[in-house]
Amino acid sequence: MLLDLSGKKALVTGIANNRSIAWGIAQQLHLAGAELGITYLPDEKGRFEAKVRELTAPLNPGLFLPMDVQNPDQMQAVFQRLESQWGQLDILVHCLAFANKADLVGDFSDTTAQGFRSALEISTYSFTSLCRLAKPLFSPEASVITLTYLGAERAVPNYNVMGLAKAALEASVRYLAAELGPQQVRVNAISAGPIRTLASSAVGGILDMIHHVEAKAPLRRTVTQQEVGNTAAFLASPLASGISGQVLYVDGGYCITGL
Repeated sequence: MLLDLSGKKALVTGIANNRSIAWGIAQQLHLAGAELGITYLPDEKGRFEAKVRELTAPLNPGLFLPMDVQNPDQMQAVFQRLESQWGQLDILVHCLAFANKADLVGDFSDTTAQGFRSALEISTYSFTSLCRLAKPLFSPEASVITLTYLGAERAVPNYNVMGLAKAALEASVRYLAAELGPQQVRVNAISAGPIRTLASSAVGGILDMIHHVEAKAPLRRTVTQQEVGNTAAFLASPLASGISGQVLYVDGGYCITGL
């Protein structure tokens, strides 16, 4: 069976620039034949919109909409538009994460209450919110994919509050997989190795993390956005029809190492 997503409707969130993992996923879904809907984070000057619109134009997205996950009305508007234009949703990709830069360096116990709340709201609760809004629109055999990281289960220097957010996200994957399973909707996470992106640049020592993986991972290298995108396309396809509630590691094998 070939990987063919022709006729599938896919909503991809979290594209910021050409280094975004979400961008790698969007490209591979497009290559497999899916029609894309793209959301972007709106800002007062419209810089994000212009950047993401120019980047994604070659993918010819059928939907291009603003969405701030801290704005419930804006989220609702996205799915109302999706319902009116598409009628159903086959693939939902959640690539949203945020923590205050000050909370991603130094001691974890210095995390502020506000920083804790915003990290969990944007990085974790947004996934639940998207699934709730998409639930009436999911087609049979739909696929939901989110991004996590090894810091969810191991203490990684400076990852701090984001580790808690990703641990909660992985638990959300399991609970949502159980909830949506009777609809034949699959929910999975990809745990990608460290990749230099706009989001990861906020983590103190990210380059040291990348160099460490290059030295210690079985493949002796980091992974690319395209490799994560390939895995996402697989999870979105009938080839992964029996996989749900799982965390798939795309990290060059780093997760298996000890010393």
